[in-house]
Amino acid sequence: MLKPLADRVVIKMVESEETTKSGIILASNAKEKPQIAEVIEVGPGEMVDGKRAEMDVKRGDKVVVNKYAGTEVKYEGEEYLIVKQNDILAVIE
Repeated sequence: MLKPLADRVVIKMVESEETTKSGIILASNAKEKPQIAEVIEVGPGEMVDGKRAEMDVKRGDKVVVNKYAGTEVKYEGEEYLIVKQNDILAVIE
């Protein structure tokens, strides 16, 4: 498994089909890049003044991420994105 370092988070973008008001289904490649993702793994937190800062997200959270953030990684046939915690804009509850 990918284990992120410091304040980095491994996420997987949520693929979803979107239906227009007229009933046309847009494939995920026909619309803008999705911004909602699931947190797969969380790093231990960044060191601040000799102490480990607590992470605000946890495994399984659904989050909204900055549209152009992160580094794409393919691991064991799956596509993931590694982002810094500050690229996560919100947690969906």
